Amino acid sequence: MSAKFGTQLLPRLDKIAAKFGTPFHIYDEQGIVDAVKGMYSAFADHGMAGFRNYFSVKANPNPELMKIIVEAAGQESGFDCSSMPELSLSRRFVSGDRIMFSSNNTSSAEFAAALDQGGCILNIDDITMLDRLSQAELQGAAAVSFRYNPGSERSGDSIIGQPEEAKYGLRKDQLPAAYQRLLDLGVKRESIGIHTMIISNQREKSYMMETVKMMLDIAGEFLFRHQLKFRFINIGGGIGIPYRTNDSPFELYGFSCSAGQELRNFQEKFGYQPKLFMECGRFVTGPHGVLVTSVLNRMSKHKEYVGVDACMSSLMRPAMYDAYHHITVLGKGEDSPRETVDVVGSLCENNDKFAKNRHLPKTTLNDILIIHDTGAHGHAMGFNYNGRVRPKELLLKPNGSVVLIRRAETEEDYFRTLSFEPMTWSEQPTRESEAA
Repeated sequence: MSAKFGTQLLPRLDKIAAKFGTPFHIYDEQGIVDAVKGMYSAFADHGMAGFRNYFSVKANPNPELMKIIVEAAGQESGFDCSSMPELSLSRRFVSGDRIMFSSNNTSSAEFAAALDQGGCILNIDDITMLDRLSQAELQGAAAVSFRYNPGSERSGDSIIGQPEEAKYGLRKDQLPAAYQRLLDLGVKRESIGIHTMIISNQREKSYMMETVKMMLDIAGEFLFRHQLKFRFINIGGGIGIPYRTNDSPFELYGFSCSAGQELRNFQEKFGYQPKLFMECGRFVTGPHGVLVTSVLNRMSKHKEYVGVDACMSSLMRPAMYDAYHHITVLGKGEDSPRETVDVVGSLCENNDKFAKNRHLPKTTLNDILIIHDTGAHGHAMGFNYNGRVRPKELLLKPNGSVVLIRRAETEEDYFRTLSFEPMTWSEQPTRESEAA
């Protein structure tokens, strides 16, 4: 959680919790605005005209937050989508080349939806996906790119995996045939780009610069060997945030400076400069959201446990990735008596834990815990196993007011898909069909 967010939220959090009830995710509008504007300012300062961040909708698909991002970025805003619901959300705010549809194991229906209503940028994951697209559909796209997977030439991480084991992207030897097929299908040369995404939550500027250089090397090779100028290079998302208090933040300004220099060097050598695109979600909203939950139980078993009223349906990153999220107890500081505990939810799964062996201020029933940095891949990754429903989402406005931007799910929501028109199939004719 950013310091500014904490300064505005913590003094009024007990009253907010009393009004809305826990658990809930709450987001800092001003923090998101500052993150978006800071990103675009950094790249503008280093001469990168046309830079665009396609906010990764999967990080936080709340339309109120998407509206804030669009208003902060203006005409350069964009969204990265990979499903039809994400497309529908994005089209509330942007259209055309401000939508990047990143294909993965994609159906014909999904491609058709992506290219409906004026098209978008198609980012294609495999050459076989072209079999699901007609020539007219491809020619109607705002632009087309392929996703590149460098394999063992680059390292990945525990979240996205190692590139050579990933299901995403084309090998380098597959790229020439893939792009030639695009040209054969009538896609204009000036509408072609290239994409990659090989890591998640990376805080090292040097790693991201290696990715920029890798993509520019491919762009130079394609110009030299195939006379193809890529309209853009998209290095994906992957820029990380400091989840631990002693983590250093990503050097965005330094990265934009170095990336700008690499692009200028490329232009001097090859006579043109592709645009630089990214798809950061976590960097934009991650630090500007927290999960607020209350202590329900204290339990002493073979370990000491603090049971809270949220569970994995509210935040599954700790269980899925063994991810660390900092936790504080409202009103209790460093000088408070402390204890080592596991912080757990109520799901019937032993990995339903927000923290293991965490040294925290000693809690009592109804204490409020703040689980930090849940603004990305928090509520969005929720699920309904065990009949647990996802919590509400709130927005902290710059003037200190708080608004509900998504209500909590209910049992009625959980059972809604059990209300449907009867449908039956059988190899044997039914009595009704025989009578007909």
